[in-house]
Amino acid sequence: MRDSEPALGLTDILQELADRPDTRRLSLVTLVDTMQGRGFGPLLLVPALIVVLPTGALPGVPTLCALLIVLVAGQLVVGRRVPWLPARLRRVDFDRDRFRAMVDKARPWTERLDRLLKPRLAWLTRWPFNRVGALACLLLAMAMIPLELVPFAAAIPALIILLYALALAAHDGVLAVLGLAAMIAALAAAVWFWPIF
Repeated sequence: MRDSEPALGLTDILQELADRPDTRRLSLVTLVDTMQGRGFGPLLLVPALIVVLPTGALPGVPTLCALLIVLVAGQLVVGRRVPWLPARLRRVDFDRDRFRAMVDKARPWTERLDRLLKPRLAWLTRWPFNRVGALACLLLAMAMIPLELVPFAAAIPALIILLYALALAAHDGVLAVLGLAAMIAALAAAVWFWPIF
Protein backbone atom coordinates (compact mmCIF):
# COMPACT_ATOMS: atom_id res chain seq x y z
CA MET A 1 0.00 0.00 0.00
CA ARG A 2 1.39 3.37 -0.95
CA ASP A 3 1.78 6.06 1.67
CA SER A 4 -0.09 8.52 -0.59
CA GLU A 5 -3.35 6.55 -0.38
CA PRO A 6 -5.81 8.38 1.89
CA ALA A 7 -7.13 6.82 5.07
CA LEU A 8 -10.86 6.24 4.62
CA GLY A 9 -13.66 5.16 6.93
CA LEU A 10 -16.58 2.96 6.00
CA THR A 11 -18.99 5.92 5.83
CA ASP A 12 -16.67 7.77 3.40
CA ILE A 13 -16.41 4.77 1.09
CA LEU A 14 -20.13 4.02 0.96
CA GLN A 15 -21.15 7.66 0.58
CA GLU A 16 -18.72 8.22 -2.28
CA LEU A 17 -20.27 5.31 -4.18
CA ALA A 18 -23.85 6.33 -3.38
CA ASP A 19 -23.26 9.93 -4.49
CA ARG A 20 -21.94 9.16 -7.97
CA PRO A 21 -24.48 10.75 -10.32
CA ASP A 22 -23.62 8.95 -13.56
CA THR A 23 -26.31 6.23 -13.82
CA ARG A 24 -29.22 4.60 -12.02
CA ARG A 25 -27.20 1.40 -11.70
CA LEU A 26 -24.08 0.81 -9.61
CA SER A 27 -21.77 -1.50 -11.54
CA LEU A 28 -18.70 -3.35 -10.38
CA VAL A 29 -16.65 -1.37 -12.87
CA THR A 30 -17.97 1.84 -11.27
CA LEU A 31 -16.80 0.47 -7.93
CA VAL A 32 -13.32 -0.16 -9.32
CA ASP A 33 -13.14 3.18 -11.13
CA THR A 34 -14.25 5.07 -8.02
CA MET A 35 -12.01 3.26 -5.56
CA GLN A 36 -8.86 2.34 -7.46
CA GLY A 37 -7.13 5.54 -6.35
CA ARG A 38 -8.05 4.76 -2.73
CA GLY A 39 -6.13 1.49 -2.52
CA PHE A 40 -7.20 -2.12 -2.37
CA GLY A 41 -8.95 -1.89 1.01
CA PRO A 42 -12.18 -0.33 -0.33
CA LEU A 43 -12.17 -2.69 -3.31
CA LEU A 44 -12.19 -5.65 -0.92
CA LEU A 45 -14.55 -4.01 1.53
CA VAL A 46 -17.57 -3.18 -0.65
CA PRO A 47 -18.22 -6.67 -2.11
CA ALA A 48 -17.72 -8.20 1.35
CA LEU A 49 -20.23 -5.72 2.77
CA ILE A 50 -22.76 -6.59 0.05
CA VAL A 51 -22.59 -10.24 1.19
CA VAL A 52 -22.89 -9.37 4.89
CA LEU A 53 -25.98 -7.22 4.31
CA PRO A 54 -29.39 -8.69 3.34
CA THR A 55 -28.37 -8.36 -0.32
CA GLY A 56 -26.14 -11.38 0.32
CA ALA A 57 -29.23 -13.58 0.47
CA LEU A 58 -29.98 -12.97 -3.22
CA PRO A 59 -29.04 -15.99 -5.37
CA GLY A 60 -25.71 -15.55 -7.09
CA VAL A 61 -24.67 -12.41 -5.18
CA PRO A 62 -22.24 -14.15 -2.77
CA THR A 63 -20.56 -15.96 -5.66
CA LEU A 64 -20.20 -12.81 -7.76
CA CYS A 65 -18.83 -10.85 -4.82
CA ALA A 66 -16.49 -13.72 -3.94
CA LEU A 67 -15.12 -13.72 -7.49
CA LEU A 68 -14.48 -10.00 -7.27
CA ILE A 69 -12.69 -10.43 -3.92
CA VAL A 70 -10.59 -13.28 -5.36
CA LEU A 71 -9.57 -11.13 -8.32
CA VAL A 72 -8.75 -8.07 -6.23
CA ALA A 73 -6.97 -9.99 -3.46
CA GLY A 74 -5.03 -12.06 -6.01
CA GLN A 75 -3.80 -8.93 -7.73
CA LEU A 76 -2.74 -7.45 -4.39
CA VAL A 77 -0.84 -10.66 -3.58
CA VAL A 78 1.20 -10.39 -6.79
CA GLY A 79 1.81 -6.66 -6.27
CA ARG A 80 -0.39 -5.21 -9.01
CA ARG A 81 -1.01 -1.47 -8.52
CA VAL A 82 -4.19 -1.04 -10.60
CA PRO A 83 -6.95 -3.68 -10.36
CA TRP A 84 -8.29 -5.35 -13.49
CA LEU A 85 -11.71 -6.92 -14.05
CA PRO A 86 -12.79 -9.25 -16.89
CA ALA A 87 -15.56 -7.95 -19.16
CA ARG A 88 -18.21 -10.28 -17.74
CA LEU A 89 -17.76 -9.01 -14.17
CA ARG A 90 -17.57 -5.41 -15.37
CA ARG A 91 -21.16 -5.71 -16.62
CA VAL A 92 -22.61 -6.82 -13.25
CA ASP A 93 -24.59 -4.04 -11.59
CA PHE A 94 -26.95 -3.20 -8.72
CA ASP A 95 -29.82 -0.79 -8.26
CA ARG A 96 -28.31 2.51 -7.10
CA ASP A 97 -31.47 3.70 -5.29
CA ARG A 98 -31.51 0.57 -3.14
CA PHE A 99 -27.82 0.95 -2.46
CA ARG A 100 -28.30 4.60 -1.46
CA ALA A 101 -31.18 3.65 0.86
CA MET A 102 -28.98 0.99 2.44
CA VAL A 103 -26.19 3.53 2.97
CA ASP A 104 -28.60 6.00 4.62
CA LYS A 105 -30.01 3.29 6.88
CA ALA A 106 -26.59 2.04 7.90
CA ARG A 107 -25.06 5.48 8.46
CA PRO A 108 -25.55 5.61 12.28
CA TRP A 109 -23.75 2.27 12.59
CA THR A 110 -20.97 3.06 10.14
CA GLU A 111 -20.28 6.38 11.85
CA ARG A 112 -19.97 4.63 15.21
CA LEU A 113 -17.57 2.14 13.70
CA ASP A 114 -15.54 4.90 12.06
CA ARG A 115 -15.03 6.57 15.44
CA LEU A 116 -13.15 3.46 16.58
CA LEU A 117 -10.83 3.53 13.58
CA LYS A 118 -7.71 5.63 13.23
CA PRO A 119 -4.38 5.39 11.47
CA ARG A 120 -2.11 3.50 13.87
CA LEU A 121 0.71 1.06 13.26
CA ALA A 122 0.04 1.82 9.59
CA TRP A 123 3.10 -0.14 8.50
CA LEU A 124 1.11 -3.30 9.29
CA THR A 125 -1.27 -2.39 6.45
CA ARG A 126 1.52 -2.10 3.86
CA TRP A 127 3.85 -4.45 2.02
CA PRO A 128 4.67 -7.21 2.88
CA PHE A 129 2.00 -7.58 5.57
CA ASN A 130 -0.90 -6.63 3.32
CA ARG A 131 0.10 -9.43 0.91
CA VAL A 132 -0.36 -11.99 3.69
CA GLY A 133 -3.79 -10.59 4.52
CA ALA A 134 -4.74 -10.51 0.84
CA LEU A 135 -3.85 -14.18 0.50
CA ALA A 136 -6.08 -15.01 3.47
CA CYS A 137 -8.89 -12.91 1.91
CA LEU A 138 -8.49 -14.86 -1.32
CA LEU A 139 -8.85 -18.21 0.47
CA LEU A 140 -11.86 -17.06 2.49
CA ALA A 141 -13.54 -15.70 -0.65
CA MET A 142 -13.10 -19.07 -2.35
CA ALA A 143 -14.85 -20.66 0.63
CA MET A 144 -17.78 -18.26 0.17
CA ILE A 145 -18.73 -19.86 -3.16
CA PRO A 146 -19.80 -23.30 -1.83
CA LEU A 147 -21.14 -21.67 1.35
CA GLU A 148 -23.75 -19.87 -0.78
CA LEU A 149 -25.70 -23.15 -0.72
CA VAL A 150 -26.33 -22.60 3.00
CA PRO A 151 -28.44 -19.48 3.69
CA PHE A 152 -26.34 -16.60 5.07
CA ALA A 153 -23.32 -18.89 5.66
CA ALA A 154 -21.20 -16.91 3.19
CA ALA A 155 -21.66 -13.87 5.44
CA ILE A 156 -19.24 -15.36 8.02
CA PRO A 157 -16.07 -15.27 5.86
CA ALA A 158 -17.35 -12.06 4.25
CA LEU A 159 -17.51 -10.37 7.66
CA ILE A 160 -13.90 -11.32 8.39
CA ILE A 161 -12.79 -10.01 4.98
CA LEU A 162 -14.75 -6.82 5.66
CA LEU A 163 -12.90 -6.21 8.93
CA TYR A 164 -9.50 -6.70 7.33
CA ALA A 165 -10.40 -4.58 4.30
CA LEU A 166 -11.60 -1.82 6.61
CA ALA A 167 -8.24 -1.93 8.38
CA LEU A 168 -6.46 -1.48 5.03
CA ALA A 169 -8.74 1.42 4.06
CA ALA A 170 -8.32 3.18 7.41
CA HIS A 171 -4.59 2.34 7.75
CA ASP A 172 -5.41 0.80 11.13
CA GLY A 173 -2.70 -1.75 11.89
CA VAL A 174 -4.33 -2.84 15.16
CA LEU A 175 -7.52 -3.82 13.35
CA ALA A 176 -5.42 -5.45 10.62
CA VAL A 177 -3.79 -7.75 13.18
CA LEU A 178 -7.20 -8.62 14.65
CA GLY A 179 -8.63 -9.24 11.19
CA LEU A 180 -5.69 -11.40 10.17
CA ALA A 181 -6.00 -13.42 13.39
CA ALA A 182 -9.70 -13.96 12.67
CA MET A 183 -8.83 -15.06 9.12
CA ILE A 184 -6.28 -17.60 10.36
CA ALA A 185 -8.75 -18.92 12.93
CA ALA A 186 -11.49 -19.24 10.29
CA LEU A 187 -9.19 -21.03 7.86
CA ALA A 188 -7.97 -23.38 10.61
CA ALA A 189 -11.59 -24.14 11.58
CA ALA A 190 -12.46 -24.85 7.95
CA VAL A 191 -9.58 -27.33 7.65
CA TRP A 192 -10.49 -28.94 10.98
CA PHE A 193 -14.18 -29.40 10.19
CA TRP A 194 -13.80 -30.22 6.48
CA PRO A 195 -13.87 -34.06 7.01
CA ILE A 196 -17.26 -33.71 8.74
CA PHE A 197 -18.80 -32.37 5.55
